[in-house]
Amino acid sequence: MGLYRDEAIVLRTQKLGEADRIITLLTRGNGRVRAVAKGVRRTSSRFGSRLEPFTHVDLQLAEGRSLDVVTQAETLTPYSARFGSDYERYTAGTVMLETSERLVVEEKQPALQQFLLLVGALRTMGDGRPPNQVLDSFLLRSLSVAGYAPSFDACARCGEPGPHRSFSPAAGGVLCGRCRLPGSASPAQETVALLGALLAGEWDVVQAGDPRYLREATGLVAAYLSWHLERGLRSLAHVPR
Repeated sequence: MGLYRDEAIVLRTQKLGEADRIITLLTRGNGRVRAVAKGVRRTSSRFGSRLEPFTHVDLQLAEGRSLDVVTQAETLTPYSARFGSDYERYTAGTVMLETSERLVVEEKQPALQQFLLLVGALRTMGDGRPPNQVLDSFLLRSLSVAGYAPSFDACARCGEPGPHRSFSPAAGGVLCGRCRLPGSASPAQETVALLGALLAGEWDVVQAGDPRYLREATGLVAAYLSWHLERGLRSLAHVPR
């Protein structure tokens, strides 16, 4: 079996047999990878807590027929330890992990931008920024990288410059009066401006936002995510709003 090294965030774990686990990883160089960690559930395991969800690790893996095998693991940043005692950060982080796994569909296909977005979002949230704001920004930017970039200035259908008063997840963002679809939302202009700031990572604008408009923005982000993933995220229901 060939050996390779990569940097990764642990997305999910599943029990396998009596002592092993299947670890789902988002790696820097190889995209989404599923690998077996042998003996990791034993108290004597050399991996310890290095292969828990949220952990940023440096790995050595052996290529296998269906699943690779983790042979070495070194912790780079223990985000699992930072978020475990903070419910809001833990639940927001769980949504980030599930979103990353859903958006990176093909295994062993490079997804560097998604990896960097996830690492950056976990770091930013760990540094103390409000978890809901980090989550909304991460979701919008991840969807954009995956090819679902929303429009918050020009009309998503005809391109007419805004500002516009209608928003439709199905159409891809804001809509002018001529292109408005039945059932479109009518968010406040302040909300649309905050959505643009979340997408761009303009934290000064987001931090100064009125809580009413931030809540409305959060609802629109969730609707946009659900539409483009076609089915909702299980973890999103547990995030305090």
